[in-house]
Amino acid sequence: MNVLVTGGAGYIGSHAVRRLLQGGHQPVVLDNLFRGHRAAVADGVPLLELDLLDTAAITTALREHRIDCVMNFAALAYVGESVNEPLRYYENNTAGVLSLLKAMDEAGVRKIVHSSTCATYGEPAVMPITEDTPQSPINPYGWSKLFVERIFLDYAHANPDFAFAALRYFNVAGSASDASIGEDHEPETHIIPVLLNTALGKRDSATIFGDDYPTPDGTCIRDYIHVEDLVDAHAVVMEALQGGDQRLYNLGTGQGLSVRQIVDAVKEVTGIDFTVHLGDRRPGDPPMLYADPSRIKNELGWEAKVKDAKTMVEHAWAWFRQHPDGYADS
Repeated sequence: MNVLVTGGAGYIGSHAVRRLLQGGHQPVVLDNLFRGHRAAVADGVPLLELDLLDTAAITTALREHRIDCVMNFAALAYVGESVNEPLRYYENNTAGVLSLLKAMDEAGVRKIVHSSTCATYGEPAVMPITEDTPQSPINPYGWSKLFVERIFLDYAHANPDFAFAALRYFNVAGSASDASIGEDHEPETHIIPVLLNTALGKRDSATIFGDDYPTPDGTCIRDYIHVEDLVDAHAVVMEALQGGDQRLYNLGTGQGLSVRQIVDAVKEVTGIDFTVHLGDRRPGDPPMLYADPSRIKNELGWEAKVKDAKTMVEHAWAWFRQHPDGYADS
C-alpha cells in the first residue's frame, strides 16, 4: 500500500515509517520540518517538505505518489503551549487536517488513520477510560483534536465510501529497539527524556510534582505505551480499514505507571542516582489517567507487547546514550 505519512519526520511518525517498510508498504513522508528531523526519515523514503495548509501541493503529491491511505501524525502537541497560543493549534491541528481532507477528496483518497489523543476526554471521573467515555477536553490541544474527529464523522456521513480511524493514547515512550531513531524534542517536556537528560548531566535535577495523590505511592499515574507498539497498532488498523469504516480506538497497556515508578526505572537502568526534587502539584493534574484498550484487542487482536517501565526506559536510554545531542540536523 502507498501511504502518505504526515509528520513522518517526527518522533512517532518516523517510527511509523519504519513499521510500514517492515510491513512491505511504500511510505512517503510529508513534513514541514518545524519540529521534525530530516535525519529521522528512513533512507530511500521520499520526503516532501510541505505544510498541511498547502492543499494544492498535497493534492498533487497524493496523485503523483498514487497514495492509497494517509497516516496523520502532523500536529502541535504541547498542552501548555496550546493554552497560550490557541489559534496556532486550531490552525495547525484542525484547519491543517481540514486542508488535508480536502486534498484527499480532490485526489480520490478515501482512507485515513489519524493519530488522535486521550486529551479529548479531558479529566474523566471514572477509570479506565473507554471509547464511550464522554469527551470533554480541558485545553485547546484536546479540542483541536476532537474537532478533527467530528469533521471525519460528518465527512463520512456525506461520503459512505470514506474510511477513517482515530487512535487515542496518552504517553508515548521508548525508541526504536535498535536505537537508530528516537525522541528529540525542543523543548522537551516528556518525563522519561527529562529524567534521562538529568542522568546524562544535561540537567541539574528533575522534579516530581506532588506526592500526596490518592494513588499507591502518592504520585500521578499515567498510561505509557512504547512507541513501537503504538505505530504497530496504527499499521494493524490501516491494514484492516475497509470502505465505510469508522473506527475509534484507545491505545495503551491497560495499566498505569506512577511517576515514582518511572523515576525508579530510570535510576535502575542508568545506574545513576541523580537528583529529583519534590515540587508542588501542578494545577489540573488528575491523580490517574489510563485507557481501556480492550476494544482494539477484541476487534483486531492487537495489544501492546511492552507493558513494563524498565523496557521502555532501556530502549530510550540506548538512544540517548548514542545520540546525546539528538539528530545531526537538530
